[in-house]
Amino acid sequence: MFRSIFIGNFYLEDKTIRVHFYRQESFLEWRETMKILNQNIFGGAVLAVVFLCLPLAEAQAAQHRISGPGVDNGEEIREQLARMGYYDEDVTGYFNFITSNAVTRFQEDYGLPTTGIVGPMTQMKLENVEMMAKIVHGEARGESFIGKVGVAAVVLNRIESPDFPDSTEEVIFQRNAFTAVIDDQYLLTPNRSAYDAVKEAMDGADPTMGAVFYYNPAGVTDDWIFSRTVLTQIGRHFFAE
Repeated sequence: MFRSIFIGNFYLEDKTIRVHFYRQESFLEWRETMKILNQNIFGGAVLAVVFLCLPLAEAQAAQHRISGPGVDNGEEIREQLARMGYYDEDVTGYFNFITSNAVTRFQEDYGLPTTGIVGPMTQMKLENVEMMAKIVHGEARGESFIGKVGVAAVVLNRIESPDFPDSTEEVIFQRNAFTAVIDDQYLLTPNRSAYDAVKEAMDGADPTMGAVFYYNPAGVTDDWIFSRTVLTQIGRHFFAE
């Protein structure tokens, strides 16, 4: 059983068009339909039309993760895209073609299907990038760019290590794992450099040579960390295995 999902109000000159969608078709097929509608029916005047159709159970489970017209988390995602450099216009309350283009560029850069909307896969990637950027900013905002990449690489190395949890969220929020989580610096808004460092690490850069720990000797509160083999030093951080 399929249900309709309200996808928003679209504006054609002085008229408002309220759009629902009911058909059981693949999303990519309907993106092609979108292009035809824009070009042949509305003459390109509609800002954006995004069709999304899901089975009822999946739609109910995923609705809070899908960003588009009529979905509450859209503005937060647009703000993140703006901080990452994908959204060049003023952030508004509307999911329009500018937002869709920003999402598409993000998807291209992170190896996701380029649908132009934020479905569950893209939402998860955005969340993982945001969490990592918060850690990088909270832990290393005073370090060089390479130092920031190093912190991001440690998070990814832990995910791959059998000695640590296997998801971004679990690694970051593991008890006492990161000072920035303990002292609330994690709550600071990341800057562009933090996002760029995360992207660099996700693309495979690892200036730490595989480290799963790092520390600033001046701020160590547990001498246990000195038992770890140091692989390299970047700025004030020692990176260890």
